Amino acid sequence: MKWMTRKKLALFATLLVIFILLDAPWTWKLMYPVYYKEEIRKSASQYNVDPYLIMAVIQIESKFDKKRISKKGAVGLMQVMPATADWAIKQAKLSPMASEYLDEPDVNIMLGTWYISFLYEMFERNPYAVLAAYNAGPGNVKRWLDQGRWDGRLETVSNIPFGETRHYVQRAVYYQQRYAKIYDGEF
Repeated sequence: MKWMTRKKLALFATLLVIFILLDAPWTWKLMYPVYYKEEIRKSASQYNVDPYLIMAVIQIESKFDKKRISKKGAVGLMQVMPATADWAIKQAKLSPMASEYLDEPDVNIMLGTWYISFLYEMFERNPYAVLAAYNAGPGNVKRWLDQGRWDGRLETVSNIPFGETRHYVQRAVYYQQRYAKIYDGEF
């Protein structure tokens, strides 16, 4: 019985390697599916944010699971904290009712994308600082930049004091590039 399981696992691994080696677009789409395309497209356009960056954040934060709630209380696809959502709703002059629908993909993606857009303005369009701030908070990132602990470049991401945030930025950049290559021209 164990032999059959190993045999099936070896066959699966071999097929996976063949598919990857073939570099077929459909294979990559199977490995990196995107859900909520219309919601991503709409929010990306509305707030002038790269849709592939939104996909990368969603992949890291929830793996496209709209029902995800973190131990700290972050909600939905983009893992928006309710307090951040309330603040963003006021800043963006949106309906206060939006906070009641934070678990809905369209609302969650819209608020998360608005927040990324806000961070882009705060950090002078530096995508690496934006990603770090999305993960660690803008106060931490401002402090690191002001104190010279990190200069905001990808090449020096190892200087970010929080290991989780270092890894987050690296993963987000990887996923953003991967989604851009796989879904080129679709967004």
